[in-house]
Amino acid sequence: MNAIMKTMLILSMGALLLAGTVSAQAPVNEWQAGVDKMKSLVQTNPEQASEEAGTLLKGKNKKNVDLVTSIAHIYLNAGKLTDAQEYLAMAKKANNKDPKVSVLEGDIALAQKNVGQACQLYEQAIYFDPNCKEAYLKYAQAYKSASPSLAIEKLEQLKAVEPDCLEADKELAEVYYSSNRFDKAAAMYAKFINTPLATEDDMLKYAFALFLNHDFEKSLQIARKGLQANARHAAFNRLAMYNNTDLKRYEDAEKAADAFFHASDNADYSYLDYRYYGALLTALKKYDEAIIEYGKALEKDNTQTDLWREISDAYEMKNDYAQAIASYQKYYDSLAKDKKTPETLFQLGRLYYGQGTSSDTLTVQPADRMAALQSADSVFALVSEQAPDSYLGDMWRARTNSAMDPETTDGLAKPYYEKVMEVLLSKNDPKYNSPLIECYSYLGYYYLLKSDYPTSKEYWNKILAIDPANATAKKALDGIK
Repeated sequence: MNAIMKTMLILSMGALLLAGTVSAQAPVNEWQAGVDKMKSLVQTNPEQASEEAGTLLKGKNKKNVDLVTSIAHIYLNAGKLTDAQEYLAMAKKANNKDPKVSVLEGDIALAQKNVGQACQLYEQAIYFDPNCKEAYLKYAQAYKSASPSLAIEKLEQLKAVEPDCLEADKELAEVYYSSNRFDKAAAMYAKFINTPLATEDDMLKYAFALFLNHDFEKSLQIARKGLQANARHAAFNRLAMYNNTDLKRYEDAEKAADAFFHASDNADYSYLDYRYYGALLTALKKYDEAIIEYGKALEKDNTQTDLWREISDAYEMKNDYAQAIASYQKYYDSLAKDKKTPETLFQLGRLYYGQGTSSDTLTVQPADRMAALQSADSVFALVSEQAPDSYLGDMWRARTNSAMDPETTDGLAKPYYEKVMEVLLSKNDPKYNSPLIECYSYLGYYYLLKSDYPTSKEYWNKILAIDPANATAKKALDGIK
């Protein structure tokens, strides 16, 4: 009987092999009906169950290890350890070197929470029979939480004995999944997912392992398979939303989100569900709805302060800079001191700059515009102070001051562009050509307005030395002539 046929038989009997209710090697025979009868009697009518056991064990059957261990497992599974131990003693007397006896004794030790002793007994069963699959599997189950490495080692030993053992693949998948080794878990789930051994829970974990391993396409395929069996399954609908969002299939993601939030059974929503939905709505440019979903995510878990940055982004995309700044400030204030880097501070300055240079005259009034630019300049000054080796703080101070002096009449940006120019020239790297051209363009125009034509020409020619086809520089030089 191959592994799959065994599994189908055991499932049809209403019990899993690993539950220990039936020996992995026990044949269906004349006493099986009596054993099955005992399963229902052991709790409802213990006396009759005992009588049934006595009847089954008459004569030579007292030495039938398969029968005795099967009866012992019935009592063990019912939580009746004393009775199980009595039948263990009978099994030992019949043949104490039968691997099924060692497995039974290991199961009893495990029920007594003595994992070490249980695994020694499973090892003993393997010693008596290196092909005792049940012992390998139970050893791995016992150690899969306490010592995943030992569980994996034992399962690999089983695979060496029986390379096509699907039960080993299933257990390996569980161990890898529970220890967050999702790439290996996915590989193991793939080996048995299309067999009768796979459960809905296996399919779900396989889909999540694929998702967490960033194999969004395959994860979506498995989730869809799960939804074919149950369209209202919350976890599969969740994965359909997640995967479609990450695959940028936003229309499909929106349909999956609708099913997840409005047509799923027993859904337990997490902050990440609302966060994903917010990201999806942002991608669909439904910014107001996205902000609501991000708010729900914060209600679920207010420690996820990164959400304030995403809320800020949504407000920025709808040109509501006042709310974008307020939200980003909450994000920045929530950061630990070592996370308040020049980069995170820079983004606050960029938002102020965006408000000060916004073309939306309805939402940003002239007075607010100037105040925003002044705030941007202050923030970029701090950035420059915190990151003296970077040119970005001074570059954005230059841009901000240029915006406060749009006609370049006061030359507010001049000292900052000059400082940036010096820093970039010292780097002597072509990748900085673009910001250098920006510096030269401002200075060329500034000196042109001051009628200092030789100096102005000097900067325009510097641009042409970098970019001979630069139309602005050519036009400026033509004008000076």
